[in-house]
Amino acid sequence: MLNPRPKKKLGQVFLVNEHIAEIEAVHAEGKNVIELGPGRGILTKKLCEKAKFVLAVEKDETLCKILNATMRDKNLKLINADFFKLGNDMLERYKIEIMIANVPYNLSSKVIEFLIENRLQAILCLQKEFVGHMLAQPGTKDYSRLSVMSHLCVRVTKILDVKKGNFSPIPRVDSAVIYVKPLKTEITEEESHIINLLMQHKKKRLRNAFIDSRHSLGITKEESSNMSEKLGNNEARLFAMKPEEILSTAREILLLLSRRSSKAQ
Repeated sequence: MLNPRPKKKLGQVFLVNEHIAEIEAVHAEGKNVIELGPGRGILTKKLCEKAKFVLAVEKDETLCKILNATMRDKNLKLINADFFKLGNDMLERYKIEIMIANVPYNLSSKVIEFLIENRLQAILCLQKEFVGHMLAQPGTKDYSRLSVMSHLCVRVTKILDVKKGNFSPIPRVDSAVIYVKPLKTEITEEESHIINLLMQHKKKRLRNAFIDSRHSLGITKEESSNMSEKLGNNEARLFAMKPEEILSTAREILLLLSRRSSKAQ
């Protein structure tokens, strides 16, 4: 029905398998749903059949015009806009209960952050490798900052794998559909920053990872070395530490940095 040329700068690949869309749309039953990037509308149509209300946000003006001209569902509101510039109040305004979307791969991290910030559950189709990092356990090669933050902030359940041939144009990688439910864990921006710094050195022992992060923390090598001695688990390797342990370490580091600042005043 809709065959506009995909735009690489928007990371567009379009789902062409209606069966996948039907599996995703099951979770929209009787709910107010938001869809990021409806594209050619294959999932949007299935959502409208199940949901109480669908808010579809499409950045591509050409696609938006085509969808407006071809979709007449009374429970659909289509907006031509950059999803991340709309403001979080749109969720409350439209009483959104769940996001269901086939997310452009380049927006995956931003979408997860959005869900965590707004405590919004979702059914998402994401790059399979990205999902692998979200689900990775300590001690495995895919364990990363994304793994740590995902385990701390959301519960992720894989629903099914989706082969790349189910999209047009065919991407280079496979995808996976997951259910994401935000948890109530509170992590500050400062704690998240520390976790990010440490996990950049995930193969090193905590002591050395902290020392190697000193420039970003604004401390000297001597200071970082002294502080590292006060950290619990300072001989543990980051990639083997549980997410909760890494969060606890981030809080330890912030406390040490705070004490340093107090002494300097």
